[in-house]
Amino acid sequence: MMTNHKPELIEMTLITTNPYDFPMCSQGQITVASIDDKEELMATDSAIDILGFTGEEKMGIYKFTGAVLHHGNMKFKQKQREEQAEPDGTEEADKIGYLLGLNSADMLKALCYPRVKVGNEFVTKGQTVPQVYNSVSALSKSIYERMFLWMVVRINQMLDTKQQRNFFIGVLDIAGFEIFDFNSMEQLCINFTNEKLQQFFNHHMFVLEQEEYKKEGIVWEFIDFGMDLAACIELIEKPMGIFSILEEECMFPKATDTSFKNKLYDQHLGKCNAFQKPKPAKGKAEAHFSLVHYAGTVDYNIAGWLDKNKDPLNESVVQLYQKSSVKLLAILYPPVVEETSGSKKGSKKKGGSMQTVSSQFRENLGKLMTNLRSTHPHFVRCLIPNESKTPGLMENFLVIHQLRCNGVLEGIRICRKGFPSRILYGDFKQRYKVLNASVIPEGQFIDNKKACEKLLGSIDIDHEQYRFGHTKVFFKAGLLGTLEEMRDEKLAALVTMTQALCRAFLMRREFVKMMQRREAIFTIQCNVRSFINVKHWPWMKVYYKIKPLLKSAETEKELATMKEDFAKCKDVLAKTETKKKELEEKMVALLQEKNDLQLQVASESENLSDAEERCEGLIKSKIQLEAKLKETTERLEDEEEINAELTAKKRKLEDECSELKKDIDDLELTLAKVEKEKHATENKVKNLTEEMAAQDESIAKLTKEKKALQEAHQQTLDDLQAEEDKVNTLTKSKTKLEQQVDDLEGSLEQEKKLRMDLERSKRKLEGDLKLAQESIMDLENDKQQSEEKLKKKDFETSQLLSKIEDEQSLGAQLQKKIKELQARIEELEEEIEAERAARAKVEKQRADLSRELEEISERLEEAGGATAAQIEMNKKREAEFQKLRRDLEESTLQHEATAAALRKKQADSVAELGEQIDNLQRVKQKLEKEKSEYKMEIDDLSSNMEAVAKAKGNLEKMCRTLEDQLSEIKGKQAFTQQIEELKRQIEEEVKAKNALAHGVQSARHDCDLLREQFEEEQEAKAELQRGMSKANSEVAQWRTKYETDAIQRTEELEEAKKKLAQRLQEAEEQIEAVNSKCASLEKTKQRLQGEVEDLMIDVERANAQAANLDKKQRNFDKVLAEWKQKFEEGQAELEGAQKEARSLSTELFKMKNSYEESLDQLETLKRENKNLQRKNETSNMEQDK
Repeated sequence: MMTNHKPELIEMTLITTNPYDFPMCSQGQITVASIDDKEELMATDSAIDILGFTGEEKMGIYKFTGAVLHHGNMKFKQKQREEQAEPDGTEEADKIGYLLGLNSADMLKALCYPRVKVGNEFVTKGQTVPQVYNSVSALSKSIYERMFLWMVVRINQMLDTKQQRNFFIGVLDIAGFEIFDFNSMEQLCINFTNEKLQQFFNHHMFVLEQEEYKKEGIVWEFIDFGMDLAACIELIEKPMGIFSILEEECMFPKATDTSFKNKLYDQHLGKCNAFQKPKPAKGKAEAHFSLVHYAGTVDYNIAGWLDKNKDPLNESVVQLYQKSSVKLLAILYPPVVEETSGSKKGSKKKGGSMQTVSSQFRENLGKLMTNLRSTHPHFVRCLIPNESKTPGLMENFLVIHQLRCNGVLEGIRICRKGFPSRILYGDFKQRYKVLNASVIPEGQFIDNKKACEKLLGSIDIDHEQYRFGHTKVFFKAGLLGTLEEMRDEKLAALVTMTQALCRAFLMRREFVKMMQRREAIFTIQCNVRSFINVKHWPWMKVYYKIKPLLKSAETEKELATMKEDFAKCKDVLAKTETKKKELEEKMVALLQEKNDLQLQVASESENLSDAEERCEGLIKSKIQLEAKLKETTERLEDEEEINAELTAKKRKLEDECSELKKDIDDLELTLAKVEKEKHATENKVKNLTEEMAAQDESIAKLTKEKKALQEAHQQTLDDLQAEEDKVNTLTKSKTKLEQQVDDLEGSLEQEKKLRMDLERSKRKLEGDLKLAQESIMDLENDKQQSEEKLKKKDFETSQLLSKIEDEQSLGAQLQKKIKELQARIEELEEEIEAERAARAKVEKQRADLSRELEEISERLEEAGGATAAQIEMNKKREAEFQKLRRDLEESTLQHEATAAALRKKQADSVAELGEQIDNLQRVKQKLEKEKSEYKMEIDDLSSNMEAVAKAKGNLEKMCRTLEDQLSEIKGKQAFTQQIEELKRQIEEEVKAKNALAHGVQSARHDCDLLREQFEEEQEAKAELQRGMSKANSEVAQWRTKYETDAIQRTEELEEAKKKLAQRLQEAEEQIEAVNSKCASLEKTKQRLQGEVEDLMIDVERANAQAANLDKKQRNFDKVLAEWKQKFEEGQAELEGAQKEARSLSTELFKMKNSYEESLDQLETLKRENKNLQRKNETSNMEQDK
């Protein structure tokens, strides 16, 4: 930025181009010869743009970097006659405020006068100049660190592929042990990290190695290789170790380096061998304690460790950062959600500033170790040959010391004693079968392990140098090299033998060719010599002249021979083609078999690979679970030790605070009593409120029931009043009817005279009447049967519906029954009105009836049957009325029983009623289905009734004349009977009225009882409220008393003992922190125990699954070996077939070539023949001429 390559950055960040103006960046080397700052700036700027940072974020990064530089230039001074710090100029603060989006005055005020939370109140605290400078340094460091971490997160977000992550590859580059003349807290952290990594290396390389020997079933005695690191690690990280004591000292405001040193000496000197007192050495820096590390003894100086470990942030300034106008700064400092004091989980930290450097370092180291344990690490060791950095120089002691510190010597030792080389049985058999192939017979299945045992047993090597495991063969160091050398020698011999055979074969072929050439040369030489001898012989010249003339006969012979050869070639070619087709078919079949075998082998190999992957996954998960189990057990032990440590600390603090609390024991006792009484009263109030809520619910239910009963009672009273009015009207009608009966009796005497006249007409109509009556009786019987069926069905449905309605609400049933009574009374009134109408008709026809008196007397006898039927109907009505009355009585009894049950067993009845309602709903659904079926039947019956009614109407037309006459007489006779029936009904209604009155009285009695209970419960509620108000008043009194007493006592104590109160407050805060830590540790202990149990279950399951998979894998190995054998046999057959096909194809190719050559020769011969024929023709032509 200060290279001025981008001037806009200088203006934006308000910095200069001189690095020495800013102490934050000029403490070390400013320039590096191999780095071009301008190129680095441009590369960084373009990288920010490429990675998708917004313009606002990019500007924030530069501004925050400039603000960090300006933090180092802030100056503060001490006020006169005070220890309070004040700003020495506001120029740098104004720049920082501009860059960070803050008010500079508020920032300076927060730095010099921060607000600290004491209890539940905020108090302004004064800061000295060193404290302000420390706060400024911590804030600048925090800004830079958080900005860096935020950039890492943003870059990861931009580069994220959003794909599933199944693998992790990481490179950890860490410095080795640091042993300087002056070693501080930084060296302790680095050396502690190296101790942990070395322990992990030892465990991974040595312990896991020996565990694998045990898993494979190799006889092995466990050897402890360099596990003496535990003492130093426990000294540093365990409870009451160096880090825990350092954190404890950081909690005390008046703790110093000397107090920290004294505590270390008291706790560890003489008790732990890894902690020693350093010997003073001349020319070296002062050392306060020594630690015996794995790499050697290191002297440490503890000057400034407390300040380094605290590294506190000013909360007031952090709050200003959170309210910054720059969004990026607010994102870097999100608000911390603090837990309330009433929550069960106590807060581990009072704020973000209380997290120490050592705790953060241990947390990060723990995450690193867990990450390493979940991977398969590979280690690279770097050695320094000399300290003078001269080439070719080797310092033996230094190199051996490094080898010992890095665990290389232990690795060599375990390699000598152990079996570092291991190979799977199948791989060993495949690779080293060459050493003695006769041991493993071909074409037979043999287990890989047995094959390896036979192979190694047949080789001339030391049999103590290897061991057979369950799945692998293990070799000691060097044996695998010898096996490789033997294999190379064997392969070299085989290769040389094959080379010799190949060369011999090639030379034999060459020799045959040379012999053929030699013979050809001899024949050529002989022919040339003989030709030279006869070249000048005269007869030879004649022969040469005659020979061309004799070519035609020779050509014909040659043609004949060539035709024969051609026919033979055709036959051979046809045979070869048939053979070729057969071979091709065989080849296709073999290829299909090969493909099938390959597919089977591929499927089996896939299944095997899946099984192997599953097995490996299960083994990995088992290892991970075992590692997690070990981690959890270690964490559990650590937490238990921390808990024990904290309890010990708590006891110490209680002992220290017991002296300070003597003056305020009385106050604490009273406070404890008041708190106990407060808790007791609170519990009482809670119980009372719960009881009140339950009673309110019961009162609400009772009031609802009371309202329902009152409504039912009011309805019954109204119905009773209506029935009384109806009874009065009936009595009046009764008196009128009695008078009418008297009149009718007088008229009957007159009508008897007319009886004789009516007898004659009666005899004529008897025949027709009998026929009509018979048909009417048949129809009435059908009608009665259908009505009885309907009544039965209606009765059954009404009974079931009444049961459901009775269970749902008893009051509704009473209302329905009362309505039915009202309907029946209305029907009776309608009948009375019909009777009155009939009476009017009778009075009009009285003169006519006097003539037909005799006929009426006979018809009266016949009408007796109808009156009997009517009497039976009345009896049925009486029976129904009695049944209703019984139902009313039963309903009243049930109502009383339910009211009593509600008063006694309310909770049980609610549950039972819920179940009954569910059952009744099911029954209701069934009844509704049956009702629908019954409705269908009723509809059918109604249709039948309509048909019957139509037939009846036809018959009634025929008998109307007779019925008119009979109706008048029947009406007269029926009046008397109806009057008697009405009397009986009136008496029964009076009885029903009395029963209803009795039911009303019982309902009133129940209402009175419920009212009394309600009043009693209201009184109990009022008493509870009074008790609650008394308890609240007592609590308020105690609270006021406690506050007044506490204020008085605290004022006295503050005046007398200010220093004592400050120390007491600090001790109480520490006790609270310890208690909260104890509680949190107990919870974590319980959680970890649960996790350990779950992990043990998972481990057992994984072991069972791994055993099953091992069995499956063995079966798969057997099957795969069989298939491999089949595949090899198939391959051998296929190779033989392919060789035959190749040889046949080569022969066929040769035949084709010879055939083509013969065709060419044929064509040339034909041409020559044609030429000769032409020549002959021309010669013949010439001879003819």
